[in-house]
Amino acid sequence: MAVTIRPVATKADRKAFVDLPFRLYADNPAWVPPLKAEALGLITPGKNPWFEHGTAQLFLAERGGKVVGRISAHIDHLWTPMAPEKGGGADSGNWGYLDAEDEAVAQALIAQAEAWLRGKGVKRSIGPVSISIWEEPGLLIKGHDTPPTVMMGYDDARYEAWVERAGYAKVKDLHTWELDITRAFPPLIQRVISSGEKNARITVRKVDKKRFNEEAAIILAILNDAWSDNWGFVPFTDTEIAFAGKKMKPIIFNDLVRIAEYDGEPVAFMMTWPDLNEMQADLNGELFPFGFMKLLWRLNGGFSGRPKVRTMRVPLMGVVKRLQSSRMASQLAFMMIEFIRRDSVADYGATRGEIGWILEDNQGMNSIAESIDCQINKTYRIYEKAI
Repeated sequence: MAVTIRPVATKADRKAFVDLPFRLYADNPAWVPPLKAEALGLITPGKNPWFEHGTAQLFLAERGGKVVGRISAHIDHLWTPMAPEKGGGADSGNWGYLDAEDEAVAQALIAQAEAWLRGKGVKRSIGPVSISIWEEPGLLIKGHDTPPTVMMGYDDARYEAWVERAGYAKVKDLHTWELDITRAFPPLIQRVISSGEKNARITVRKVDKKRFNEEAAIILAILNDAWSDNWGFVPFTDTEIAFAGKKMKPIIFNDLVRIAEYDGEPVAFMMTWPDLNEMQADLNGELFPFGFMKLLWRLNGGFSGRPKVRTMRVPLMGVVKRLQSSRMASQLAFMMIEFIRRDSVADYGATRGEIGWILEDNQGMNSIAESIDCQINKTYRIYEKAI
């Protein structure tokens, strides 16, 4: 039967958009069902503050009256001011959320997204980015045999060939690195950490969740400085900061987020989360009637106040730009990683860590990961095409 593509226009359409992967990945044990309410919020104007600076159109593919695919086409007006070599440009636009039953559906969806982007003046199509660079960027091309961690995407292994046959070429790879956190770091790294602990000018402190807004402001100031030259960097708006803070607060624990100070000045941070995907994998996307209580119990570790998880994820880490070429940057990074590693094992029962995503050409962070015996476990690819 012929494939028809139509724009998402109603609440029921958005529900169908969110529901499709639950059918397509139902038999794939590596796929983790997202919480449906959260997924709906991310694609709904008025709920996700991304729409305050972005324009998007979602599309559904149907065959014989059955939904068989989905895609988004969007323009982020904070993305386009970036220099073209950083991923932006006034004529750039994005697509994301690609899921399809077969290649014919995928090609029709990509063509529809491109047509919408061309109609908005876009000449350089970049994707997948779903829907923000801070949410789930890139197409999974390595690591399909294991589940992703929280806020990392999962894609059918067939999609890589389908996207490339649509004329797309790699523009950037993003890696996640995994490590056994029950093992001590190599002796050289331990000496670097020990030296830092003896340096009276360095303080690595836990955050205080009771001062959440103040601590978040410190972290975001470092982040915006540290990441400002990175490919694809889009700064957080005030409303996005509030939105992210509300969403992340339940998985923020004082001893898993560290701020490094030098002579009393905050110059680096490291944020670590217990892998929420481990706790919600069996909820099938539903919080009610019993999912909410299960998740709350797991987040609180029963009565302990700390969840017990296998994996800790480091989604964000940064050192202020003026220190990035110095030995101090690596020393602070190793210290924060080590202090959080110790607490993750001792207090949360974690055995595995995941750092990322990290840009393939971020030499500093990739070198740090290699120095502590990390291995790349997943690679996500962002593509581009002149349209």
